[in-house]
Amino acid sequence: MAQNSKIEWTDSTFNPWVGCTKISRAARAPSACDFCYAEGWAKRSGHVKWGNNPRRRTTESYWQAPLKWNAAATEFRLKHGHRQRIFCASLADVFDNQVDRVWRSDLWRLIRECDQLDWQLLTKRPQNISKMLPKDWGQGYANVWLGTTAEDAAAYQQRGAHLLAVPAVVHFVSYEPAMGPLGALSITGRVPDWLIIGGESGVALSRTRPTHPQWARDAIAECARVGTASFLKQWGRYSNNPLVVEQDFTEREAKEIDPVSNGKGGGLLDGRLHREFPKIRGIATAAA
Repeated sequence: MAQNSKIEWTDSTFNPWVGCTKISRAARAPSACDFCYAEGWAKRSGHVKWGNNPRRRTTESYWQAPLKWNAAATEFRLKHGHRQRIFCASLADVFDNQVDRVWRSDLWRLIRECDQLDWQLLTKRPQNISKMLPKDWGQGYANVWLGTTAEDAAAYQQRGAHLLAVPAVVHFVSYEPAMGPLGALSITGRVPDWLIIGGESGVALSRTRPTHPQWARDAIAECARVGTASFLKQWGRYSNNPLVVEQDFTEREAKEIDPVSNGKGGGLLDGRLHREFPKIRGIATAAA
């Protein structure tokens, strides 16, 4: 439950509770949840049993961390040039229907109080968002980004439709692990503000599903076409790296050209990093 995150698109992680149940797909289709890193963490740590089991709320002292970050927000912004981004929850799902409603209410209260932080809420259950928002949500909290995961076009069309129907200052999609082409981003005329792209990592290479460089290239081109910020996080493993797939470099050679510091398996596409962040609608008004 690290608070200072190594995830390239956020600054810190906060888990109000831990535990989740995998999302399955019809007809035994592969799911992005199959090799969940959080489930692996749960097995190693013994803090919670994964699946259809009680979630575990984190401690009151742990819940104090965002309050401290919020109090130091000015210093953070001066040092880093942006508001502190908080990924909530990396080891759970805010919109999980097996979570105690009081816990979620307490989280919304904390988010309102920590208004100098940008909260990134990423869910695999966007169909639950609208019924689990606080009553004063309106057009969205100025410090909350709503996101969903999508491993391919079918997942994006299904989950993205629910996500984009809910008002928010930022809508984002985590296309990780990328398990197939993503296709067009527009859903009934709406597009996400931000797309995170990544190959699968954190599992044995023999189990990792491949990500083809062209899928990422096409997704980034689609982002440019519709005005969505794109963020290529990593290839996951060097066998996915375009230097290996498309230019016949060995994995060792690719690692020298595109080191691990650019992400697991490297992160370069066509010789450069693609790491944009979204514009936040209404943030100036919120600050005022």
